[in-house]
This record gives sequence, C-alpha cells and structure tokens, in this order.
Amino acid sequence: MLGLVLALLAAQPALADSSLPPAEWANRQLPDPRQEARARALMEELRCLVCQGQSIADSDAEIAGDMRHLVRTRIAAGEKPRAIRSWLVERYGHWISYRPPAEPVGWPLWLAPLVLLLLGALLVRKRIKLRRG
Repeated sequence: MLGLVLALLAAQPALADSSLPPAEWANRQLPDPRQEARARALMEELRCLVCQGQSIADSDAEIAGDMRHLVRTRIAAGEKPRAIRSWLVERYGHWISYRPPAEPVGWPLWLAPLVLLLLGALLVRKRIKLRRG
C-alpha cells in the first residue's frame, strides 16, 4: 500500500501538464496581416493568468496559448479588440489587463506613495528644526 501511495505522489507532477495538442491558433498567425496585427496588439495588453508577469503573447503557459487562440479566433470572426478585452475583463476581472481603468477603488494605491513621501518630508523638516533650534 505504501508503494502505491509513493508511486501516485511521484506521478503527480507528470499529470500537471495536459497531453492535449495546443489550440489551432495558439502558435500560428492569422492569414490576414491586419487582423494579426490587431490580435497581436491585444495579446500584448493581456496578462497571462499563470505567469502573471508576462503578456499572453510572450507566455508559454498552456492557458496563454488558449487565450491567444481565443483572441485570434474572435478577431478573425470580425469582433473588435475592445469587445474581446471587455469580455475577458468581465470573466477574469480588471487584473487581466495591463491597462486597468482608473476607478475610485484603486485611488488609494496611487495616492499612498505621494502621501508617504509628503509625510517623510514633513518628518525630515521637523527633525531639522529640532536640531537647529
């Protein structure tokens, strides 16, 4: 029994990758150069869900290939990049886009560094006054 458990644990990483072939348009360009340019521009703006630091255009993750296929298929069908991005944002959230909208919920993240710099400058000024005075 222990041997079976050890064999299953050893085989677990091998089962992590899919044995399915990549999606049709995951690694192939569209025949129409204009459509491919629109698809490529959109793929550069979308974050890979697995890699998180790469766009789906640069990622080798399987899900990034699936997303490239989805983008190219929809572009080839005549859908606008803005509509595709909106659908993906609706499905995965604003995090998927490298250009998230400026919403009131995110303002503290943008303002926090400025507030901290201002507080630091005030503390330094106060400290200088105390040493001189």
